[in-house]
Amino acid sequence: MKSISKYICLVMLAVACVSCKKFLDVTPDNVGTIDYAFRNRNEAENYLFTCYATLQQLRYPQNDAGFTNSGEIIYPNNLSDNQGIDPTGFNLIRGTQTAQNVGLNYWDGNNGGQAIFKALRRCNTMLENIDKPTDLSLAEKKRWIAEVKFLKAYYHFYLFRMYGPVIITDVNLPINSSQQTVDQKRSPVDSVVNYMVRLLDEAKGDLPVVIQNQAQELGRITQPIALAVKAQILATAASPLFNGNPDYASVKNKDGQALFSSTYDPAKWDKAAAACLDAITVCEANGFKLSTFVPPANIPANLTDSLKKVLTLETAITAKWEQNPELIWAQTPTFPTQSFCAPRLTAAAAATPIFQGTFAPPIAEQELFYTKNGLPINEDKTWDYTNRYDSRTGDDANRFYIKNGYTTVKAHFDREPRFYADLGFDGGIWYGNGNLNPEGAYFVQGRGTAAYAGPKDNIKLNITGYWPKKLVNYLTVYDATYTIEEYHLPLIRLAGLYLLYAETLNEQGKPYTQVVPYLDRVRSRAGIPGVVEAWTNYSKNPAKFSTKEGLREIIHQETRIELAFEFQPGWDLRRWKELQAVLSKPMQGWNIYEPDAVNYYRPRALITPVFNVRNYLWPIFSDDLIINNNLVQNLNW
Repeated sequence: MKSISKYICLVMLAVACVSCKKFLDVTPDNVGTIDYAFRNRNEAENYLFTCYATLQQLRYPQNDAGFTNSGEIIYPNNLSDNQGIDPTGFNLIRGTQTAQNVGLNYWDGNNGGQAIFKALRRCNTMLENIDKPTDLSLAEKKRWIAEVKFLKAYYHFYLFRMYGPVIITDVNLPINSSQQTVDQKRSPVDSVVNYMVRLLDEAKGDLPVVIQNQAQELGRITQPIALAVKAQILATAASPLFNGNPDYASVKNKDGQALFSSTYDPAKWDKAAAACLDAITVCEANGFKLSTFVPPANIPANLTDSLKKVLTLETAITAKWEQNPELIWAQTPTFPTQSFCAPRLTAAAAATPIFQGTFAPPIAEQELFYTKNGLPINEDKTWDYTNRYDSRTGDDANRFYIKNGYTTVKAHFDREPRFYADLGFDGGIWYGNGNLNPEGAYFVQGRGTAAYAGPKDNIKLNITGYWPKKLVNYLTVYDATYTIEEYHLPLIRLAGLYLLYAETLNEQGKPYTQVVPYLDRVRSRAGIPGVVEAWTNYSKNPAKFSTKEGLREIIHQETRIELAFEFQPGWDLRRWKELQAVLSKPMQGWNIYEPDAVNYYRPRALITPVFNVRNYLWPIFSDDLIINNNLVQNLNW
């Protein structure tokens, strides 16, 4: 991983420096040519890594719409460059997104967005010139071609999830092309999907099933990655946003060509289910499995089962890639913003607040997680939903989840292990941070300005009282200094594939007996009862899992919980056409400036999101419609 990242950084630096070989830019004078870039195997490999370069830039959470507009995170309105990130990605939920000022503009490559079409041109250049290096072996050439075809498919998929119908960039146009040729129109949804799938089908046979030389090549594309992305593409195409969505019936090219099919096609779910099964079969045959925590030598022998379960769930995300059997594909380089997710846990950290922990999940995200019985909190007949905002003091029985003797809110008790693994909260145990003693673990003190994790001013604060603990490695230490234990944030985990397969089976109309086993694999690892057991014994609606509609709700909530904060739930909510419901209510947090529990635990509205039907797809920048007369805008922008 470090090797491929190093090469990409070196090549991109060479492109940027005037005194270096600017072989990517063939238009200006006094630079190398494409022939030079492909004169031998080594130069061609450098160019291959530039095809990966845009992929590496997609790792920043503030620049991913699946993260910033998912309802999982609130970022303070008044913070910008002083936090070291561009907050433009949060514009949509604040109602400031316009076609004249597009946040996360991946069409053109500005305002936090990458220039995806430029990345596609680099990929096409690679394919056009791959025959030039005479010292490149046939086997390696086939693999490189397959990698670039995958990248082309994935870059199109990134645009597709944001914009829907896009311009298919299959070949680079000659420099002397006419304006009529250059002004291309958007292709219909089905054409874009078929194109992406064709590329992946062409690529998969020439990709390695596993990376043999992990020290040099971990991070390059494999067959399981290609199969899993194919499953994601086909599931997206089968979902309500793109499969017979009446909202888009009027969206057409200027020649009258419809860009969306207005007819629902159930066969699309069949294709998605088959793709999921293919991906799962290949993964399992090659050793992929759900991960569990194996305590290293420095972990005390008295580590409790409850903390082992929390660490199993945490390390499914933060374990080193080569040590995580569940990890199919992850971001490269490492996840860059642990500091935005961690509270101050010690007096030294509070005295010198280097980082602020400003990624703040709202109360609604906390309430998404199940009870200890594996049920939504409003469906569990044994859980006191009505009085969940009352105060309760931590006791000995819960001391590995909530500080013994500390007053917190009743909603924090009797929740599933993923709740304690994924969220930091006032009174919650935060195992790690340099302190591995189970009986003396740190806990979050969040109430009022005097509390370690409480607000210090209008910048050094978490505005809801919750932190995305899941994104912080338990070995990362934030004290007087900050020592980051790096990891690669998963893009695709086996757990996600199991849930996606369960979804496709249910949408096919398969009986719950065929669907539930894939959900239960994930639930069992999470330490909660299986679906049938949970709903039959504890639910107010015990037969919910037996209907397609009821099981769909269960699958969707299970997916949002399991993949929380991993950049995926926001995209899922879009394709399900459920994001508008999530963002139709004010996003709330606790009254963080209050030191006393009775006043702190009062929900307060922080943002009232602005989201309607048009926000399911991104606007194309208005000027682009003037430059390219064949482009049409997305609905209502």
